[in-house]
Amino acid sequence: MKKIFTVFFATMLAVSCNFLDEPLKGGYSSKNYYTSQSKAEMATNAIYNSLYGNTLWIFGDVASDDAVKGGNAGDQVEIDYIDNFSAAPDNGCISTYWTNTYETISRANNVIANVPSMDFDAEIKNRLVGEAKFLRAYAYFNLVNIFGEVPLKLLPQNTSEAIHVGLSSVSDIYKQIDADLSDAVKFLPESYAVDKGRVTVGAAYALLAKSKLFQQDYASCLTAIGLIPNIYSLEPVYADLFKAGAEDSKESVFAIRYLNNTEVSLGNNLNVWFSPSVEGGYYFNAPTQAYVDCFTEKTVLGDVDPRLDASIGRDGKPWFNGMVFSSAWSEATGYLVKKYDEDLSDEYAKSQSTIPQHIIRYADVLLMKAEALNESDRTNEAIPVLQVVRDRASLPLVLTPISKNDARDIIRNERRKELGFEFHRFFDVMRYGKTYAVSVLGEDLKWTSSRFYFPIPIAETEANNAIKQ
Repeated sequence: MKKIFTVFFATMLAVSCNFLDEPLKGGYSSKNYYTSQSKAEMATNAIYNSLYGNTLWIFGDVASDDAVKGGNAGDQVEIDYIDNFSAAPDNGCISTYWTNTYETISRANNVIANVPSMDFDAEIKNRLVGEAKFLRAYAYFNLVNIFGEVPLKLLPQNTSEAIHVGLSSVSDIYKQIDADLSDAVKFLPESYAVDKGRVTVGAAYALLAKSKLFQQDYASCLTAIGLIPNIYSLEPVYADLFKAGAEDSKESVFAIRYLNNTEVSLGNNLNVWFSPSVEGGYYFNAPTQAYVDCFTEKTVLGDVDPRLDASIGRDGKPWFNGMVFSSAWSEATGYLVKKYDEDLSDEYAKSQSTIPQHIIRYADVLLMKAEALNESDRTNEAIPVLQVVRDRASLPLVLTPISKNDARDIIRNERRKELGFEFHRFFDVMRYGKTYAVSVLGEDLKWTSSRFYFPIPIAETEANNAIKQ
């Protein structure tokens, strides 16, 4: 089976020099690079490549109530500042995430600007541009939820005007996200016979639904969900979603895929970051007791919700390769993330894990639908959709009639349990509002008029003349 793997090439890195005030120079220019279909495909593959090694977990998990930094107490201390909402603009983790995400955007912008005028099959050209627009929308979706107002860069970074771009409002960034996704769905296929892992129309509609949900546009969220092709279903066994090969599950709407290649690092290094030291890992992103405590509901047989032990390691519970988990492996909390752990021989091999990173799963789509229905005063319609997700975990039926507020609490907790350590929780907490956020994150949270945002890195404000303070 042919899978996507992306290549590094110098021409695509010309976008990263944000400090230049003159047209960029190099051996390749856009004019003489974009000359064939194969070059266009390589340029598009380079956008996917930029997704490898991202640090979204620091914001999605550690900044939430589900995890703390973990690891050695003195290691990666800048993550602690994110965890306690005191990160300054010179925080290295903030700078790294910003740079990597704008690299994704820059590579996407190159494809969007240059591929349409190329001379090859129009259907393939449109698809490649659709992929680029999805990936640009995904990058901006994360940026707007971490930083709020950010520069909305939509052109190749080869002029001063394209590089020095001021901050756009949150609403304008969401408008661009929605516009990119609305364009992408016109040209993306339902699936691929080869090159599996590329963006599909289902992924684009699902991300559009999430964007609308975050904007509290519930009617548009439901419309987008209704347009997702009927080709997805839940994986029968929850734990199987977090094994090598799970990227081909019918539940996977869009996932970052990885290759085990010891010569070129294309593996999932989250395996190293989250694993215990007895496996050569760094034991970061330690789950909290608060996360464990949200699993209060027993299955219909009186057992623990199976998603708990599929998601994290707990003292005395089975780990991998016949090992039993020890709370001593996690100095911070006694728990570690299990979803990305693959039993590989040593630290280097573990960085070549092929366990996928799910960006959107069908369970997420169902939970979005249940939430949008409930918030639209259609609670009786929401509960059966919610129950589909609960049924896989063998949880009891939610009894009806039920109030909108009570249903909201159940849906929110279901998202937390179902999507734990897939880097969603902090963003959910923020959109639930100040009362909820302060109740789970504490009074130290520096809430503004709308929500908490992390600071734009100082490297950007010093280099970008349009946003200099």
